[in-house]
Amino acid sequence: MNGLITFLEQKVSPIAAKICGQRHMLAVRKGIISTLPLTLVGSFFVIFLNFPIPAVAEKLTPFLPILDIPYRFTVGILALYATFGIASSLAQSYKLDQLTAGIIAVMSFIVTSIAPARLWAEVSTTNLTNNKLEIVAAGRYLNIANLGAQSLFGAIVTALISVEIYRFMKVKNITIKMPEGVPPEVANSFIALFPAGACLILFWVIRHMLGFDINATLSNLLMPLQGFLAGNSLLGGLVTVFLICFFWILGIHGPAIMGPVIRPFWESSIADNMEAFSNHVAATEMPNIFTEMFLQWFVWIGGAGATLALVCLFLTSKSAYLKELGKIGFLPGLFNINEPIIFGAPIVMNPTLTIPFILSPMVMTVIAYLATITHLVPMTVSRTVFTVPSPIGAMMVTNWHIMAGVLVVINFLVSLVIYYPFFKVFEKEQIASELAEG
Repeated sequence: MNGLITFLEQKVSPIAAKICGQRHMLAVRKGIISTLPLTLVGSFFVIFLNFPIPAVAEKLTPFLPILDIPYRFTVGILALYATFGIASSLAQSYKLDQLTAGIIAVMSFIVTSIAPARLWAEVSTTNLTNNKLEIVAAGRYLNIANLGAQSLFGAIVTALISVEIYRFMKVKNITIKMPEGVPPEVANSFIALFPAGACLILFWVIRHMLGFDINATLSNLLMPLQGFLAGNSLLGGLVTVFLICFFWILGIHGPAIMGPVIRPFWESSIADNMEAFSNHVAATEMPNIFTEMFLQWFVWIGGAGATLALVCLFLTSKSAYLKELGKIGFLPGLFNINEPIIFGAPIVMNPTLTIPFILSPMVMTVIAYLATITHLVPMTVSRTVFTVPSPIGAMMVTNWHIMAGVLVVINFLVSLVIYYPFFKVFEKEQIASELAEG
């Protein structure tokens, strides 16, 4: 075990840290996370669109078209917001003007999201105006469905390429330089003229001259991976849980390093569920089981590794240090914040606690999966902040289904049982250490 820990610490940990800090990966993570406030707000309106109390739902029926608008322009155009966030974050790492980079990237993404003229001719898209049939000209109509989570990977690629073009042209001085004394915002606008033109022409040619749809192509290529990691595959769910816990054991923020890889799938999967639920599909018939909210509320009880159970065990410990640590970590643990326990026990590089830290959430994942496919618990249909206590959060994201809260309690008891024998071993080690020092 000591040899394995040494290998992980010396060989794996530095590589993982480099991946986590790579500027493009970091920009993707920051950019997508920046959309979180909008998706949270949009989630509340999904609940209003499918209110769980029939009497209230009936009264809301006349207002459904209006209530749908906040959802459509938050979650419904998620990729558009993410484009700006990713480009802005990458520009910041290059010390470029963030506002300019974000605007150029958004322009590029929109250009790739509009169907070419020949496609309009093929599908004969029409509008009925003043009782007359009017053909919609190419480029005059933007379907906001093309700006949703299904285009998130296209948004990522477009944003990164746009910023790299901007940086390249600035480094090579392919810009218009203004005299000294010109206000910075004006100077930045002229500096961005050539990069903006280059991005516009590049993505216009790709989409409208060559007919290559970046968004659709990437979505189709990555769809099998999404179905594996953030769809309905139990194996994919277990792989995700294992990797997140594994990186935490190395002392690396698991979701941070996994975020650039899996967060786009998470965003797409929960957006698919929210879309289906807004169209009144039953909560038990959603497209995806393994959303981020599934893991957050049924698996990460107290934080990654389901450490609330360990905190409760610490509270009963005969070790003075562990008992005090339990007191310190209990309140944050209720709100799913467990850094005090991960780094305080510590769990990082701890051979005794490594096994339950990984095993417990994997067992809980299987239990929650079985409860979901047997329809004992609905699938997640909205999202909320991670600092809500688990039973409440679980009920909120499943349209206030009481069995979701019951499942949280069951999984907590399971994690308590799994952690207990390892806790006793660790407690014995800690007491021996305290006696030797005292």
